Amino acid sequence: MRECGMLLPVSSLPSPYGIGAFSKEAYAFVDKLQEAGQRYWQILPLGPTGYGDSPYQSFSAFAGNPYFIDLDALAEEGLLTRAECREADPGEGARYIAYDKLYALRFPVLKKAFGRWLGKLGRKKAEALLRDCLLSETREYCLYMALKGHFKNKPWTEWEADIKLCCLQAMSRYQESLWEEILFYGFQQYKFQEQWVALKEYANERQIKIIGDIPIYVAADGADAWAHPELFQFDKKNLPSAVAGCPPDYFSATGQLWGNPLYRWDYHRKTGYAWWLERMEYSFRLYDVVRVDHFRGFDEYYSIPYGHKTAEHGHWEKGPGMELFHKMEEHFKTRQLPIIAEDLGLLTPSVLELLEASGFPGMKVLAFAFDHEGGSAYLPHNHVKNCVIYTGTHDNDTLAGWLDAMPEADKQFALQYIKGEEEGTLKTWDIIRLALASVADLAVIPVQDYLGLGREARINEPSTLGDNWKWRLLPGELDKALCRKIRKMVHLYGRDGGACPQTEAEKP
Repeated sequence: MRECGMLLPVSSLPSPYGIGAFSKEAYAFVDKLQEAGQRYWQILPLGPTGYGDSPYQSFSAFAGNPYFIDLDALAEEGLLTRAECREADPGEGARYIAYDKLYALRFPVLKKAFGRWLGKLGRKKAEALLRDCLLSETREYCLYMALKGHFKNKPWTEWEADIKLCCLQAMSRYQESLWEEILFYGFQQYKFQEQWVALKEYANERQIKIIGDIPIYVAADGADAWAHPELFQFDKKNLPSAVAGCPPDYFSATGQLWGNPLYRWDYHRKTGYAWWLERMEYSFRLYDVVRVDHFRGFDEYYSIPYGHKTAEHGHWEKGPGMELFHKMEEHFKTRQLPIIAEDLGLLTPSVLELLEASGFPGMKVLAFAFDHEGGSAYLPHNHVKNCVIYTGTHDNDTLAGWLDAMPEADKQFALQYIKGEEEGTLKTWDIIRLALASVADLAVIPVQDYLGLGREARINEPSTLGDNWKWRLLPGELDKALCRKIRKMVHLYGRDGGACPQTEAEKP
């Protein structure tokens, strides 16, 4: 079936407290998706973010971002007053997130809600509730964050030796001395989980599926690496022997040094990939479809010696390949897992073979298609049905920004390809129409592109730290007129299941 969806991070939703959340505005966005004839809402990773604010560098692969908790819902439960909710507002306006002020303001307010929640339940009942409702890995995250606060936010590699190495006596000692702070993080995860489940159910009831995103790697400064060093390429002191990144290319002369710990795939194989199965179980509970970031890393991954300042001297090593996905198929008892493979970038024949063997749809991005030399796999005449077409992703400039900066030779090629002429003006809707007309089973368009916004609305610029992940949708921008225009276009290209392009309210 031909379908379509929109890309908008939860953080980019409108809301009154400085960042998007699981609030009434999220439910209203789901209604807008339905109104616009959409069947999918694609979001970015939901994990708690750290330094740099990137959702791809999370403190845990099994935890949720407490910023997304709806404070108004806590007020309705009697855990906050309306005045206390307003204390969490950075007051920086609605368009961009002020992460520094958000960090300073949000947690004191959440702590007030936690205090009342704990007062109602008591320690024993609260601990029992969280033990029943949270995964063991999520509870490890709660302990990790309490410890991180105790050690003045230093990374775990700089903690005292006994707890850095997870010695049992130290673990027991800190679990008792930090019990209230651990429960505070547990409360956040409990409310995150409760509110996200309700929002997802609301979307599913309206035939909207959630596409979630998981990074292939975990953060170096995170609970996963601290609690389970055996999963990673660490030495006896639990320091990495090598880290992840990308080699030098056209975009970066020294490559990209991500710094994530690399997996010890031989250990994962011995365990039957148990950790990965748990991670995918968690992801499939959160999302209807999972987009796996950096898919090529399962075929081969780039290994950079630890301590190097650039990615210039790394080398490629073999990943687990189809063995991992066969284990997933056995575990979930299905031949076709609901996974989208992020297969962007330079792909080797072995990566293409892995993608074909998996049966997962790959990605086609029109912002990569119009090289005037021609032959791009991203051009629509090269698409196959089993793929997802995007105008751009969270890592691209917006369509308007991209068109504005397009080299003249590429622009002439695009004009000739799309309009049959070498002179004229390309508009964002020309590219959107091209995406929706593609043979791809699924088309996903970032909300900024439907709005025609420029580079000021870009979500992220790769290989830069700071000033990213900040853009937000303003209340009322995705209005009825725009939803009507979108719905008519998706109906024209058969992406709404053949539904009538009129809403009940519009019928005579």
